[in-house]
Amino acid sequence: MKFKSLTIATLALFAGAAHAQSSVTLYGLIDAGVAYTNSVKTPTGGASEFQMASGLVSTSRWGLRGSEDLGGGLHAVFQLENGFMVNNGTFKNGGDEFGRQAWVGLSSDKFGTLTMGRQYDFTVDYVQALSATGSGWGGNLAAHPFDNDNMDNDQRLNNSVKFSSATYAGFQVGAMYAFSNDAGQFSNNNAYAFGARYANGPITAAASYLQINRSPTAQNLTGAASTGDSDWLAYGGEQQIWTAAAQYKFANNASVGVVYSHSVTYDIGNNGSPSLLGNSAPLVGGSMKFDNFEINGRYFVRPDFSLGAAYTYTMGAFSGGPGYAAADPHWNQVTVQADYLLSRSTDIYLMGVYQHVAGGNGNQAFNAGVYNMTQSSGNTQVVAAVGMRHRF
Repeated sequence: MKFKSLTIATLALFAGAAHAQSSVTLYGLIDAGVAYTNSVKTPTGGASEFQMASGLVSTSRWGLRGSEDLGGGLHAVFQLENGFMVNNGTFKNGGDEFGRQAWVGLSSDKFGTLTMGRQYDFTVDYVQALSATGSGWGGNLAAHPFDNDNMDNDQRLNNSVKFSSATYAGFQVGAMYAFSNDAGQFSNNNAYAFGARYANGPITAAASYLQINRSPTAQNLTGAASTGDSDWLAYGGEQQIWTAAAQYKFANNASVGVVYSHSVTYDIGNNGSPSLLGNSAPLVGGSMKFDNFEINGRYFVRPDFSLGAAYTYTMGAFSGGPGYAAADPHWNQVTVQADYLLSRSTDIYLMGVYQHVAGGNGNQAFNAGVYNMTQSSGNTQVVAAVGMRHRF
């Protein structure tokens, strides 16, 4: 009896030790607010709009992340993340259950992390936090026009294998490849990406490159890039995105940053469906190019209250297509924010965005349009929003 009791106690001890070396975390974020837009396009012209909205700054989400210690500095890791609309409870990302992220892999303390699944590229992993948009303080409302550079992480890569190195002397590098998953069409909707980041004291700098290869005549819906991800330029051929950014942080966590990005999509809408820019205006043509220049800053009046401001100038070049005149639109966008922490998990924010567009050559695709608000009936749009976020 004593031996049996000892055996049970020993097994329980080992089971407890094994469990202690593994962890699964449930986490999430809920962002809800009310927004006023001064001009949206309607069937009869234009009108102002009040709306309750989900994710004005941070997309509402919940997820699971886990890690198991395999010994010798090696860990099995995974993450599943769902995006949803808090105002009506529906899924985002085309209705996919884990449309934001779904991946599994191995992480080495010495070498880095290798993961497989539906993942973000290095624009999101390395560069985005240095911008006002995306995981920066301004979030979704501060997105560059149509999120043309994926700085607001509208695009993920399915079927992808990604390696991100450990940090050596402040440097980190990464590479990834995403398969087309289509027999006989290896290069139709496959993708690859590279990135690098350097952090030393108050200075952080990062750069990334993403290329998505798609057929200009036939869609591959099983490939790397999804058409249900709210990427306005998903219906096109080859897409290339370059990004670079730098940020300086002061002693009180105040920061100033600069961002440059260039994106180009070829054969817009020539694979069967026109691209929809700004929720409402179709676009078909040879190519669409964007160059974005952003400067941003954030100042902490006190540890629980911050003020942020960003200015983005975007130059566009549309080559034109059947029924669509060539145009060289350019956008001026100003974003301001005040954010107050009620606790470590809950904050309230007040934001305003002003956008003005010129050079659209009468193409309604180039009307003003902030984030995913319905486009303006003209070349100017103003959005004012107040909201609340809670993290768990």
